[in-house]
Amino acid sequence: MIKKLLLLPLTLVLFLPVSSLYSQQSENINTHDLFKNSGEIYFAFDIGSPQELEVLTRIISISNVTGNQVFAYANRKEFQEFVELGYSYTLLPHPGSLLTEDQLRPPGSGKGPSTMWNYYPSYQEYLDFMNGFAASYPDICKVVPIGTSIQGRELIAVKISDNVDEPEAEPEFFYTSSIHGDELTGYVLMLHLIDYLLSNYGTDARITNLVDNIEIYINPLANPDGTYWGGNNSVNQAKRYNANWVDLNRNYPDPEDGPHPDGNQWQTETVAFMAFADSNHFVMGANFHGGAEVFNYPWDTWSKLAADDTWWKFVGREYVDTVYLHSFGGYFSGFNNGISNGYQWYTISGGRQDYMNYWHSDREVTLEISDIKLIPASQLLNHWEYNYRSLLNYIEQASYGIQGIVTDSVTGQPLIAEIFIPGHDMDNSHVFTKLPSGYYSRLLWEGTYDVRFSAVGYFPKMIYNVNVSNWTTTNLDVKLVPLNVGSMEPGCKRAAMVYPNPSNGLIDLYLPEQGITDAEVECFNMNGKRLLLRHLNISDEASFVRLNMGNLAPGLYLVKLTTSNASYSDRIIIR
Repeated sequence: MIKKLLLLPLTLVLFLPVSSLYSQQSENINTHDLFKNSGEIYFAFDIGSPQELEVLTRIISISNVTGNQVFAYANRKEFQEFVELGYSYTLLPHPGSLLTEDQLRPPGSGKGPSTMWNYYPSYQEYLDFMNGFAASYPDICKVVPIGTSIQGRELIAVKISDNVDEPEAEPEFFYTSSIHGDELTGYVLMLHLIDYLLSNYGTDARITNLVDNIEIYINPLANPDGTYWGGNNSVNQAKRYNANWVDLNRNYPDPEDGPHPDGNQWQTETVAFMAFADSNHFVMGANFHGGAEVFNYPWDTWSKLAADDTWWKFVGREYVDTVYLHSFGGYFSGFNNGISNGYQWYTISGGRQDYMNYWHSDREVTLEISDIKLIPASQLLNHWEYNYRSLLNYIEQASYGIQGIVTDSVTGQPLIAEIFIPGHDMDNSHVFTKLPSGYYSRLLWEGTYDVRFSAVGYFPKMIYNVNVSNWTTTNLDVKLVPLNVGSMEPGCKRAAMVYPNPSNGLIDLYLPEQGITDAEVECFNMNGKRLLLRHLNISDEASFVRLNMGNLAPGLYLVKLTTSNASYSDRIIIR
């Protein structure tokens, strides 16, 4: 069966029905000719059912799915594996090569510090803009290094804050764009946003409030090697992949598919951004793409919904509904009126969004903001007008929900603590405090929640019936009591080990030492009679074990835990 190998203008390709014929015997493809000028190609094909995407997404880099038509990229190795599946495909012009220099940088377009943000800068201009922001507004802006790309280009962000050199007890927010190097609408919009925040600080009350109460980080360009593949002077010839021809948005550890779901080692850029996430405490963010117009919220990797699925739909609707008020009819009109659960669109593994949500408790979303990946520069200011109010709304959401500081009740020192909502949190949706402040932020859909605060070496504490309202901040500071607070009996350290207390008999026995793997637990009544003796085998990572003492009559009991190092005791009331 002969493959269809067509090369068509983009305007025709967008409406081309690609046949979905399957061949039992794949023919030899001259991949040398296909890849002699570039390490990646762009193509389209049809599928028979959405279930096929579960296999295809692990072979090629799917960019969009509309009905049964799939648009995708592949490097040489990926394409060879794809061809073996027998799909009929159509080669498409690469999105990074469709515009002329005049369309990317119109004659007379604004340049320098007073730029109108109506063109794509050269790489050096980009660096000059970023450093110029910090030089012009040193009190509220500084350049923060993230790392370098494979080819040595800088990965940088700016931090915008009223106390820019000090870590504060505030939410940290992160916008990053163009992890796919040919999707560049967000690149210029992020430069415009930085300029807008800085130039309006101190005169616009809303902007001033954002900068005073949120630590804002913005990285306009996450894949400079892909963007400037054709040279530092122009984004013409921009590519999706990095310099090793790896899709960086498939290169992160995945909650379902493990540390290397794409079969590649973590790229230089991936390692840099993972380290950047480790060194900060982002509570919310977004990464910007092109090729569709949709607010794409977690999860991408699996079909189950996020714990905060209702909240995601709420902030997504706020973003898109605001866009509708300031854009032409049809913009962001697809999907579920502009928003979609990622998996329901098409599944991917190794995406940045899922990585940040699962491993960093950071509510990060994927924002696709232009159907065309590389729009003409003449449309950039229009897209800014469509989106900038929504960009501000989204940042502002980081200041809502429950927030506060967790400290030691004796010393007043801030703690590293876990904030967990029983019956709600799952798949790592719980959050942690950050040091040196002990600050935490738990973004939530409006409602009433029971919230548990716990830290190693401290009594857990449950706060019941915490009310949360949308667009409102609920402040909740918590003091945790240390486990060891004095003597109960000779030779036995007192340690708060049981939770909840009082209890109906099902308890969590918290371990007062780290690394306990072997211990013995006993329960005595107040007359000293031993009612329970149990030997415990504990996993290395465990911080507590669960016991059922529901067979005990209501009353006051002494629980004793004996390890190889010491003995600990606590009193418990069985109701």
